[in-house]
Amino acid sequence: MGAMTDRSRKLTERAQLDYPLTAPATDGSVITIAPGLLWVRMPMQGALGHINVYLLEDSDGWWIVDTGLRIDKVKSLWLKLAAEYFSEKPLKAVICTHFHYDHSGQSAWLSDHFQVPVYMTHGEYFAMRVFNSGGADIGSPSQRDFFHRSGVPEDLIEDIIVSCSKDPFRASSPPGYIRLFDQQSLQIGSRQWRIIVGQGHSPEHACLYCEDEGILIAGDQLLPEISSNVLVTDIEPFANPLALWLQSLDRLEKLHQDTLILPAHGPVFKNVKVRVHQLQSHHERQLNVLRDSMTDAQPVTAFQLMSCLFKRKLSVMDNILALGETLAHLNWLMDNHEISVSTDSDGISQYCAK
Repeated sequence: MGAMTDRSRKLTERAQLDYPLTAPATDGSVITIAPGLLWVRMPMQGALGHINVYLLEDSDGWWIVDTGLRIDKVKSLWLKLAAEYFSEKPLKAVICTHFHYDHSGQSAWLSDHFQVPVYMTHGEYFAMRVFNSGGADIGSPSQRDFFHRSGVPEDLIEDIIVSCSKDPFRASSPPGYIRLFDQQSLQIGSRQWRIIVGQGHSPEHACLYCEDEGILIAGDQLLPEISSNVLVTDIEPFANPLALWLQSLDRLEKLHQDTLILPAHGPVFKNVKVRVHQLQSHHERQLNVLRDSMTDAQPVTAFQLMSCLFKRKLSVMDNILALGETLAHLNWLMDNHEISVSTDSDGISQYCAK
């Protein structure tokens, strides 16, 4: 019954949004959203299967927003697009909305191959640099302690570390960048794009907003069919990214209802306020699940609570994301003084209601 309820909710939510365009295939096909604004899908592994990237035409060249994964298929599609579009007007610049693999994985290669700059916010560029050079930290005592304190079984901790050490998508970083700032304006062709920085999913995620035409290139800050992962990691274990995420949604809710949203995953859509409310409700439901799963008499670990939020069978990598999401909601409840945490004799954090 619960699964049917979730499915029915998703169908209802989807019906509340407007999808004005049919998505392109993940083979280098191009959809024109508006003159000088093109939509392409790059393939990627996993349930999502794709990332949307966008081409913006300038008077003397092209800008691209997001790059796809560091895999040969994506590189070959960029070369195909270059032959079709960049021969008369060259590529001018690469914008990465944020540092995650699928958004920046080809940034170093694109920058070097086409001799163009990469634009990112300060937080995203240096997060990318740290992440791409961070292989030596995998399995460190602090990382192991993070998972141990969360109640993760020792055999799963070992599986996580092995899986992370074999990560196939870690990429080199461009050696330099041009910094994007919140509220900065970029004039690209006839359009002026204002940078709107969001937080929670990543440190300083850049969205591009063309107010005159009511278009938002949203990256992962606003997706039509899923909620972006909002997680806590061993790097910042006491962070409250959910609070930052919800604040960022509040900012996007102020956009005009008819704004055309160009997301990183899923179809282009309208009804921004409706979608923001759906996402806010999703996280409130997650918080309520945790509230209902805790009492003041029976402390529980983050790993135990994770199974209350994520009932399906999880892969090793899914466990990392699910645990991080669980901790994000627990830290929100902690900061709002709804729960307390103590450490047992084994060094494991135990949560309970106040």
